[in-house]
Amino acid sequence: MSRLRGEGLSIAFGGVRALDGVSFSANAGEVLAIIGPNGAGKTTLFNIVSGLYRAQAGRVFLDGRDVTGLPPHALAALGLARTFQNLQIFFRMSVLENVMVGRHLKERRRLFAELLGLPSVLRENRESRRRALALLAFVGLADRAEDPAQSLPYGALKRLEIARALASEPKVLMLDEPAAGCNPVETEEIDRLVLALARAGIAVVLVEHDMKLVMRISDRVLVLDRGRVLAEGRPQEVRADPRVIEAYLGRHGLQTAHAA
Repeated sequence: MSRLRGEGLSIAFGGVRALDGVSFSANAGEVLAIIGPNGAGKTTLFNIVSGLYRAQAGRVFLDGRDVTGLPPHALAALGLARTFQNLQIFFRMSVLENVMVGRHLKERRRLFAELLGLPSVLRENRESRRRALALLAFVGLADRAEDPAQSLPYGALKRLEIARALASEPKVLMLDEPAAGCNPVETEEIDRLVLALARAGIAVVLVEHDMKLVMRISDRVLVLDRGRVLAEGRPQEVRADPRVIEAYLGRHGLQTAHAA
């Protein structure tokens, strides 16, 4: 089942085509990896789909609904969440509080009820706490719930950001370089977590430079080059595609292949 779909997405900045007619789909329960040389348009595509940019042409569909141009908070309410390459963590808050913040769209906050401390508010707070603790257990951070976020190692912060994104109960989760900066052990933890998310029925779309991780966990790979779709298919097919080999090992050089 297609959860997320982009059709003919295009955008230019100062006359430079960042995306040129890009189409893709992401299905429930699968991992779609988006790769490409630096400047290929990967982050631009993420920003369009998540509502940070508006495409100059093309449409975005979420569960069959046209959501083109909707702002990030509206997309989150409809079931799309994302993380960013650079950590967006509240470092002075506890690990648990960071995840609870992610549940704000699921809470029915009423000003007077909050001011009066009505039982309904207390019940909702307890439920948010319970769900946040369950998510921390899912990402392997239950034992750090009350610790300040700033005390976590880098790889654990990456998992915390994923837990907070999951707090909004998304159908589609977009991960922008989830393993960037992680050591091999931390990368394996991200690997297992992404696969568990797909098994839970979430459509996972990720941009990632770690090609070993991409080849291990992806069901399909979309390759961008100069703002266009260069190739799409299963990891083994994409890896053997002469066009991909040329883009990574020829025109852009061997170093780009390792940093794609």
